[in-house]
Amino acid sequence: MANENKGNVFAIAIMFMLFFMIAFVTNFAGSMGIIVKNQFGASNTASQFGSAANFFAYLFMGIPGGLILKRKGYKFTALLAVGVGIAGLVVQLTSGFVSSFTVYVTGAFIAGFSMCLLNLVVNPLLNTLGGGGNKGNQLVQFGCSLNSIGATLAPILLGYLIGGEVAKAKVMDAAPAMYIAIGIFVLAFLVLAFSAIPEPHMETAEEKANRTPVLKDILATLKFRHFTLGAIAIFMYITVETGIPNQANLYMSAEKLGDAANPAYVGATVAGAVVGVYWFCMMIGRLLGGAIGGKVSSRAQIAFCSLVGILLMLATIYTPVKMVTVFGKTFPLSMCFMAACGLVTSVMWGGIFNMAAEGLGKYVPMGSGIFMAMVVGGLMLPVQGMIADKVGYLNSYWFTIALLAYILFYALVGSRVTKRAE
Repeated sequence: MANENKGNVFAIAIMFMLFFMIAFVTNFAGSMGIIVKNQFGASNTASQFGSAANFFAYLFMGIPGGLILKRKGYKFTALLAVGVGIAGLVVQLTSGFVSSFTVYVTGAFIAGFSMCLLNLVVNPLLNTLGGGGNKGNQLVQFGCSLNSIGATLAPILLGYLIGGEVAKAKVMDAAPAMYIAIGIFVLAFLVLAFSAIPEPHMETAEEKANRTPVLKDILATLKFRHFTLGAIAIFMYITVETGIPNQANLYMSAEKLGDAANPAYVGATVAGAVVGVYWFCMMIGRLLGGAIGGKVSSRAQIAFCSLVGILLMLATIYTPVKMVTVFGKTFPLSMCFMAACGLVTSVMWGGIFNMAAEGLGKYVPMGSGIFMAMVVGGLMLPVQGMIADKVGYLNSYWFTIALLAYILFYALVGSRVTKRAE
């Protein structure tokens, strides 16, 4: 028993390291937008293609990744993910040598396959190593905390490497960060290769001999009502998490609202700093979620956070434009409520996954694959952008409120397990 516990601790440590890398590589792709805009002459829209390609890859790899996880196990899938991640970073690095925007986007797309596979591994394995339920959610939340640290460090490191010469920024300026990421992946690959990783969900010889068609497995997994509703919830959550800070950044950076001057305009630098507080609050929220996760159920956490999130969004919309100064930065008071939303969105990913995976049994790998495919929900961000064009940045948060209302419904009603795998 002691050796088993020691092995679990080591496996958990590896999963935490991979959780960190998921966010570091993903946010690095997004932060590279300023570089590709300058080096390749990309438009503001095209500068985000790297980040979009990273998320788009989930749609193609989610379900195939779930099959790989089921048939080959956690260790093989993790090794494959790390190898693909190295390839994606190398291709992005190559774009700097050949000065090709297409090569850069291709590299980001390849890296997206890696991030999808890594998510397939770390979420269900941490949940399983924790014993499922509250303890499983607690481990996932702690992993998400490291994920937030990676998300925070990526843009900081990239900004340091670019320095003050933004107009002259090139891909090769970011090369040291890519070398660091590649080095961490190589180390992770070696550690994984020589480590014993639990395989609680790999198919048995009997299951292999009686494999069912992939479509049949997908349909069987979707028959779990609480899982299907959870997959929809995660599709919506991706837009909630990212749409809140994105619209705030645009709102504070716009000099005009229509033909009139924007009273909330503070410039891109201050706007970026305020939005950064949102991501910092996410890290704090995940640490708190991990700390109480063993005692407070996912259902209670997500229900409470969804309701508070709706109230904070209403406060953001209706608070009159009044400027406040904090730590030498002057910005609209309403943005304090926006930033606080990071505390409530922080635990939603892990909590929704924990509720959706409950009772799936042998269908966990396929469920994880479907879950990862739903990350493509990030492509709904342009919908909120179109709403902002029609009715304004702050009023676009009504879209966010609608999505949060669904997540509240899922926590209170949709997540109740009415069927368990035999």
